Amino acid sequence: MSSVYDFEAQSISGQPAQFASQRGKVLLVVNTASQCGFTPQFAGLEALWQAYRDRGLVIVGFPSNEFGGQDPGSNDEIASFCQLNYGVSFPMMSKVEVNGDGAHPLWKWLKGEAPGLLGSQGIKWNFTKFLIGRDGKVIKRYAPTDKPEALKKDIEAALAAKA
Repeated sequence: MSSVYDFEAQSISGQPAQFASQRGKVLLVVNTASQCGFTPQFAGLEALWQAYRDRGLVIVGFPSNEFGGQDPGSNDEIASFCQLNYGVSFPMMSKVEVNGDGAHPLWKWLKGEAPGLLGSQGIKWNFTKFLIGRDGKVIKRYAPTDKPEALKKDIEAALAAKA
C-alpha cells in the first residue's frame, strides 16, 4: 500500500468507506474514545472540520476501546455520544483496533509511515493524530496531548500544497 487511497474502512453506520473517494483532500485521521481525558478534543476537531472542510480538509475519527476501555459502547452509542455532546459532524468510522495483530490495515500503514517517539510504531493512547497530504502520504504524526487547534499551521500548509 503506497497511499491512504489504497485503504477502505467501515463507517460508524456500517457503510463501506473508500479512502480513494477523498483523493486530493487533506486528511486528519484520529483514534478517538468517548470516556478519555482527551475526549474534549472532539470539540477542537469539529472546529477544525468547520473551519477547513470547504478548503479540502477531511477529519476521520476511528473509535478504539484499546486504552483503558474508554470507548466500550456500540457504534450507535458512540455516534450518538459524539453528536450529542460535541456536535461531531465529521466522518466517524466503526470501532477498530489500532495496535497488535488485529489492528486495522490503515493503522498498521500509518504507524509504519510515521513512527512515534524514538521510532516506536505503537499507538500509545487515544487521540493520536496523523496528517495526510493531498498526495495521500503521511505528513506528520501528533501525540494525544497535541490539541487540535495547535495543528492549524500544518493543516493550512497542507491545504496550500498541490496534490
